[in-house]
Amino acid sequence: MKWTTVCKRDQVQEDFPFSAKVDDKEVGVYLLDGEYFALEDVCPHAYALLSQGFVEDGMVECPLHEAAFDIRTGKCLREPGKRDLDVYPVRIVDDHVQLNMNEQGA
Repeated sequence: MKWTTVCKRDQVQEDFPFSAKVDDKEVGVYLLDGEYFALEDVCPHAYALLSQGFVEDGMVECPLHEAAFDIRTGKCLREPGKRDLDVYPVRIVDDHVQLNMNEQGA
């Protein structure tokens, strides 16, 4: 597995996810109830960064068209999301958030 450091733990807040670019992929890193989650950051409906959307009750809402996705699973909860999002494994090493971009799925 290839792990990539994307940020420090304190750069991710419950109400303010962290947006990162890893290789050619935009990724949002979220903090929910003390756990970190990472999912693709671009809404599949139209280009908008989900990390700039509204985070509430374990979901993120697209800032443009109100599509909503489960942060833990990437599941599309409200259209026009078109499909579920890719999610990536997360681990914490020495206070840094690392992602494994080679492995998708919850």
